[in-house]
Amino acid sequence: MKGIFKVTTKTIVAAGIGAALFALLFMYVKIPSWVPETSFQTAYGLSALIGTLFGPIAAGLAAFIGHAISDAVQYGSPWWSWVIASGVASFIYGFAFKRTKVEEGVFGIKDILTFNVIQIIGNVIAWIGVAPVLDILIYAEPVELVFTQGAVAALLNSISAGVIGTLLLIAYALTRTKKGSLSKEA
Repeated sequence: MKGIFKVTTKTIVAAGIGAALFALLFMYVKIPSWVPETSFQTAYGLSALIGTLFGPIAAGLAAFIGHAISDAVQYGSPWWSWVIASGVASFIYGFAFKRTKVEEGVFGIKDILTFNVIQIIGNVIAWIGVAPVLDILIYAEPVELVFTQGAVAALLNSISAGVIGTLLLIAYALTRTKKGSLSKEA
């Protein structure tokens, strides 16, 4: 866990670029669900990638800022309960940062399982806990509606992070040189 919360220039750049990409994906690359104001968001696959490569700070900031920008542009102001939940979910995705070998060019079954357990935990905490509770406290939304929206968001965002995030991480790992794979010719 050493260095997982370290903020470097790389962290800030990843958060900034990630926020811009997150906002664009969040606005334009989504599929509406059967529950009002809830969609399958491809952006969570991106924030899962950012979290695994750059840690929880970069992913949390990217999702929080990206979601806030998207809401402000589309609706005139952010829906803070869900903006915060996006940041929380993506922050938790970042706990895969030091627990996978993706930077070493390896993203095998164990890494995939570890990553997916972490992202599912993040989605459950954010969308079944944080978002509905803040919806009730901040906006006085109906309890049944917000917990239904939260459960659907947890499911859809777990699928997004699980499928898109896993595929992106596999592709990224394939671009990395595996340790010991280079040999000196005589």
